[in-house]
Amino acid sequence: MAKNAPKTSWTKKQLLSRPIEHIDITAFDARPIVDSYRNMAYSSRTLANAADIYSMMLKDKDCAVILTLAGSLVSAGLKKAIITLLENNMVDAIVSTGANIVDQDFFEGLGFKHYIAPGSPEAPPVDDMTLRNWMIDRIYDTYINEDDLRDCDDTTYEIFNEFAPGAYSSREFIEAMGKYLAEKHPKNESLVKTAFQKRVPIFCPAFSDCSAGFGIVLQQTEAIEQGRGQVAFDSGKDFRELTDIKLACRDTGLLMLGGGVPKNFAQDIVVAAELLSERKGGKARGDIGMHKYAIQMTVADSRDGALSGSTLREACSWGKVDVVHEQMVFGELSALFPILASDAYHRAEWKKRKAFKFADMYAKQEAERLLREIKIKNTKKTVANATRERVTHTAKKKLAAAR
Repeated sequence: MAKNAPKTSWTKKQLLSRPIEHIDITAFDARPIVDSYRNMAYSSRTLANAADIYSMMLKDKDCAVILTLAGSLVSAGLKKAIITLLENNMVDAIVSTGANIVDQDFFEGLGFKHYIAPGSPEAPPVDDMTLRNWMIDRIYDTYINEDDLRDCDDTTYEIFNEFAPGAYSSREFIEAMGKYLAEKHPKNESLVKTAFQKRVPIFCPAFSDCSAGFGIVLQQTEAIEQGRGQVAFDSGKDFRELTDIKLACRDTGLLMLGGGVPKNFAQDIVVAAELLSERKGGKARGDIGMHKYAIQMTVADSRDGALSGSTLREACSWGKVDVVHEQMVFGELSALFPILASDAYHRAEWKKRKAFKFADMYAKQEAERLLREIKIKNTKKTVANATRERVTHTAKKKLAAAR
């Protein structure tokens, strides 16, 4: 065989031998690139505009920054970049697909890896049926060991099984996952773990659509078989809790990587906050501010009417996004986002920001709810005791009269 001839036979171990490496946005300074892009055209200029808007968000001390994640971003090598944003108070809340949070980040937090597939997706050296038989999953040009994913599914099941029966927001489950990693795997890098430590809430509106869904199926099936209580995902509570951020902060900014459910979910909190405000006499399209800043990076097309590619100016007609500081950037995320993130990191507006720590806000709300329940329970108990005493007193009086 010629020295440079392509390899014709592979083993599973060989296919899973080159781990994806995560880019470090602190290791290079993208500011000169962004400054040059400003005087160019097309995606280079829109990326420079987006970088400027992100720095404006970070400079605005009263603005809460919401990061949305859609598409396979962690498996692509962007985990460390997102962790850097979390560590430096450059993000205050995250709305994501479940795959990024569970199948990819929590998965790597457990110590597992994603791998570089040999060859190219257009001319793969191993066909997909063979991959399936070898328990190797493929994301375009990236491999995952399905055996490792099964371990991840089992771990989510174990975590969910620790909850008392009831319905919970995805944020509550993900916080427990972050705590699990902090305690069991403290040395492994994970945005779920870092968000838990930095008190940044993470929401997955379609939480069943990932390994968490398999975990909840296992938990509920076993609970039914054993005749005990089940746990469930409460997407309504997710929406209400995220809306609380908009009610707490008039000024909010969106940094949206991809589109899909996370994009719409984060935009919709403006309308939800308006409805809650109107309940108390507030004015529609007036008392609740739209998202003050907004950036979206996507390869989706705006011409098919689908949400992922719909423009931010279109969102303005729905009362969700202001059009003063908004920018669509059409391009592939793994190539563009590190430039924007590095630029923002090195411009260092984040150094003057405070951490909103919205996760602590929810902890306080839960404590207040429990106190209210205790007071209601004690009140009912007092009323029941008083009623019992009155009944007993009346009965005694009637008995005495009868004698």
